Amino acid sequence: MTDLVFIFSQVGEVGLPVCIEMCIQALQMASSDNTDSRTTICKTISCLLPTDFELLQDELNRKILDSLLAFIRKNVSTFQRGTDDWASRMRAHEIPTAALVLGVNVPDHDMTFQSLSDQLQQSVTPFVVSVQATECAALNHMIQRVLERLMGTTVSVDDEEEPERCSTNVNQKRVHCSLITLCNWYKTVTKIAASGTPGKKRTSVGKDMQQHPPIVVIFKDLEAFNPRVLQDFILICSRYVEQLPLMFVFGIATSPSTIQHMLPHSVSSLLGIELFQSLSCTQHLASIIDKVILTYQFPFKPSGKVLQVLVSIFLYHDFSVRNFIKGLQLALLEHFHSQPLSVLCCKKEEALVHATELSPRDVERLQQLPSFMRYVEEQGPQEQVELLTSDDHVKEVCQKLLKDLHKYHKNYYPILRCLHVLTASLPKYPLGKQIRELHICCLEKNVWENEEYASAMQLLRMMAKDELTSALQKCAEILKHGKAKKMRAALLQLDNLLAKFEQPDDVAAAENVAGEDLTSQGKGRQKKTDLFQLQKTLLEMKKSRRTKKMSHFEILRDQALEFIDSLVRSHLAPPESQPLYEVCYYSSSAVLRRHLNATPRTSIQTALSNPYHYLKNENLRAEDGTVSNAAPDICIVYKLHLECGRLINLYDWLEAYATVVSAAEGKDPDSADFGKVDELKHARFIQAVSELEFLGFIKSTKQKTDHVSRLTWGGC
Repeated sequence: MTDLVFIFSQVGEVGLPVCIEMCIQALQMASSDNTDSRTTICKTISCLLPTDFELLQDELNRKILDSLLAFIRKNVSTFQRGTDDWASRMRAHEIPTAALVLGVNVPDHDMTFQSLSDQLQQSVTPFVVSVQATECAALNHMIQRVLERLMGTTVSVDDEEEPERCSTNVNQKRVHCSLITLCNWYKTVTKIAASGTPGKKRTSVGKDMQQHPPIVVIFKDLEAFNPRVLQDFILICSRYVEQLPLMFVFGIATSPSTIQHMLPHSVSSLLGIELFQSLSCTQHLASIIDKVILTYQFPFKPSGKVLQVLVSIFLYHDFSVRNFIKGLQLALLEHFHSQPLSVLCCKKEEALVHATELSPRDVERLQQLPSFMRYVEEQGPQEQVELLTSDDHVKEVCQKLLKDLHKYHKNYYPILRCLHVLTASLPKYPLGKQIRELHICCLEKNVWENEEYASAMQLLRMMAKDELTSALQKCAEILKHGKAKKMRAALLQLDNLLAKFEQPDDVAAAENVAGEDLTSQGKGRQKKTDLFQLQKTLLEMKKSRRTKKMSHFEILRDQALEFIDSLVRSHLAPPESQPLYEVCYYSSSAVLRRHLNATPRTSIQTALSNPYHYLKNENLRAEDGTVSNAAPDICIVYKLHLECGRLINLYDWLEAYATVVSAAEGKDPDSADFGKVDELKHARFIQAVSELEFLGFIKSTKQKTDHVSRLTWGGC
């Protein structure tokens, strides 16, 4: 466990994918029971998450990618026909541009651009190039990156020769960094492709695109580009539109108005911009939770608090669905590492086989589970003795309980979706607008005990007939896909109720009228009317006004809601009510929050004040509040700066540092060289001070030339 915690502490330094691989290796080296089986199951489930995520992302982005492809094909066909008329010649310098608004979930954009690039290369053009702002600091760098990735050769820049690049590419032909070079290359390549020269691989593009396939340049992060560089590049490209079928794709994270802010009208008028809006990242997250987590086929289940931590990080930090999946993978690895009985967290058939192979130690662990102990307490005395003494009997009962747990999940998710369908459109969303909110609520406690649930039921009793029947029909569609017998029985009852809703109301109205006529006829037979009888009749009339007779629809509505309420109470109990729920539910939300919720300031201060915490060097061990004189220079300088006031004298700071370093070197305190500042110590001190300034602990000040200003307080 200690190894895994240390690995998790390195997430911010090595990255989550590397950390996950390290965790799997730690899991393989762990000396506990069922390690091989747990590792295999963990790897299988962990690999399913990215695969499912990529498939869902492709499905969600299919519509916008198809629109982009249609836009590019349309403009290519226009270029193929030429520019014969006067109006077309006026627009000859206009570059077709797709403004693709993807949202602020920047970590997820790479997958979308990769999918777009693959589809373009498969069906439209082989000439697709992607550029990022970090590699295009200057205009010549941007042109160089575009030419190199299109032509597959080294491109020389006049004002910046690169000796290393030249030495590694001696056998490659170097070309000049210019769009004229690109024009000549494009003419040559398209002429060879059209003529079908032997030895040349023919590009796999559409029949109408083979003669002049477009050159698509994708700007992944438009907001990060230097506006001046982007403007110059567009101006140059506009001069070659008649020779090169150039097209741009702008990846925008914020708003389409970014183009107006970055490009003046004289430049933006050279672009034929068409806007494409992708689905929001919250819709992507809802699809991921719906298709991956809210399904009984996925054996690993995060608890309500764990899911809340992952959703909170998504909503308040990065809006990245990919990082949400990585956080779920991290919870999965921690569950399989910390819970030996997680060998049962798999498909039902496989789990039943593993249950028969439990070791005596695993049986003992199973008996110590709180949910299993509660189950034992509910049994008779003879059964309790067998459950506590017989391993074989425990394995048999474990198989039965695992089957019940899988049945619970098969019934839970359809009823959860039905309740969400009924309550998602209610005013103020008492049970949440998203199904994940309702799911978290159901995981924490009995949902029918919440005030919000009672409020939702009251609002459902106010729904009109068409709204209620439409919602119940959606519930019937959900129950049709249910695999459990109870769901099929519930579907039959719901279909009967819907059939009654569809009956015309005149039948019930006629029955009511007939009953009223008989009552009036009975009353008409009374010949004598005294004061007492009149008073009684008036009281009955008053009472009948207060207790209005329910209509046929109101009776059916109450029956339908009572039926839904009975399903909720039967199947939406929290997982803690099920024996052996611990084998598939991970609930250590505090551990997950500590690993994923980065606190860089705290980590930096811990590293500087206690370097042993990260370096694990025994020479760096020191008492609380002190730093070893063998610590790195920046730790020594940091500790000394904590002992100063708001303004720090650099010379005094340097002398104190030299004294500590001399002690670390083992010099005699009484010698003349002890604490002496030489060139090496002075350089090390300056570097450490510069690092502290970079981290934001100090800054230069104009109050005194030989002082710096301290930006922290306290002695942590």
